Amino acid sequence: MLKKLFGFDPTQHKVRTEIVAGVTTFLTMAYILAVNPGIFNALADQGMPTSAVFTATALAAIVGTLVMAIYAKKPFGLAPGMGLNAFFVFTVCLGMGYNWQFALTAVFIEGILFILLSLFKIRELIANTIPVGMKAAISAGIGLFIAFIGLKNCGIIVADETTFVALGNFGNHATLLSIVGILLTGMLIVQKVRGGILWGILITTLVGIPLGVTHFNGVADIPPSIAPIFCQLEWRNIFTPDMLIVVLTFLFVDLFDTVGTVVGVSMKAGMVDKEGRIEGIGRVLMSDAVATTTGALLGASTTTTYVESAAGVGQGGRTGLTAFAIACCFALALFLSPLFLAIPASATGPALVIVGVMMASNVVKVDWDNYCESIPAFLTMILMPLCYSISDGIMLGIVMYVLMNVCAGKKGIKKISPTMWVLFVIFILRYVQKSL
Repeated sequence: MLKKLFGFDPTQHKVRTEIVAGVTTFLTMAYILAVNPGIFNALADQGMPTSAVFTATALAAIVGTLVMAIYAKKPFGLAPGMGLNAFFVFTVCLGMGYNWQFALTAVFIEGILFILLSLFKIRELIANTIPVGMKAAISAGIGLFIAFIGLKNCGIIVADETTFVALGNFGNHATLLSIVGILLTGMLIVQKVRGGILWGILITTLVGIPLGVTHFNGVADIPPSIAPIFCQLEWRNIFTPDMLIVVLTFLFVDLFDTVGTVVGVSMKAGMVDKEGRIEGIGRVLMSDAVATTTGALLGASTTTTYVESAAGVGQGGRTGLTAFAIACCFALALFLSPLFLAIPASATGPALVIVGVMMASNVVKVDWDNYCESIPAFLTMILMPLCYSISDGIMLGIVMYVLMNVCAGKKGIKKISPTMWVLFVIFILRYVQKSL
């Protein structure tokens, strides 16, 4: 039964090991239940209730991880992804001025496209379209953007009329709690405590009680309804240039993030053949695509495979039973909404900073001595937080990459793939149209 459902072989695997691995992975990624509603709180006044986002986040994680467990039979956990949730809220909705229904529709379309790309095996072609240095820059730039949002939510960085940004007031209890949270979470990560980010959030939340920052209204309750955001898709703007840009951004970031996560975790676990190929990677990517599509209908931003799955794999998780255990943990957490929704921004902000650090580590993959690579990569990274837009960072970075390599002559031009030329033209037209 277990073998048919989850690929569990009793001669090679142990039930206890798989379950412990699943719980371990859950502890390392459960922070999303607190952080995601915190990010989407910026859209609460637009009719997207934070409580409904919590439920949608948990349900998307449950459904996506169950698909991974039963269809792909791999030990990976899924949930709405960091970076893409920030792009959804701060770029598409607050930056470009579209409503959250438009953004959910873009996520749904991206999921459908991802399914088609998986069916026709085109994903490898797209994954190889953007150079390694640009992929690394996109990941690192999103890390900087997330960290900036975290520092802003903490009150450590505030607006200033003269310098645009400045240091906040450290005498403020919420800001002071955030600093404690960053130090505490960093210490737990340094000590390699499993679920360090989640424990950092919870402990910081408790410290906030005597400071008057945290206010609890219970621990357990029936999950909040997702009715306000369930199946709220909007089709009237799907044939616009902005929709194309948003969908492509969701698609590329999701694709690169998923492929990188699966390859990295699988290699760490020795789940590759002699040629470095991962058995069943097509099913893994299909599971990710189905999870994204389903998550959009539930009211969640792009659902993706979590790199924190490495924690469970490190504990010996090798089959879909590990993923099933992760899904069960999320199902239990679904009934703890009062606890997660009481967590203040001063506790989730530090988590964003730490996650930003982890994502920024990819900067080492940029060839800094090759200016045709490093200048576009640097602009991609720095423009994301400065423009408060992930998509502008990616688009301007790709435009600069093409221009720099054209300036380098025939050798540089040969490096530009046909798809990069297509993206270059689309992005140039987009900015021309925007300036008119």
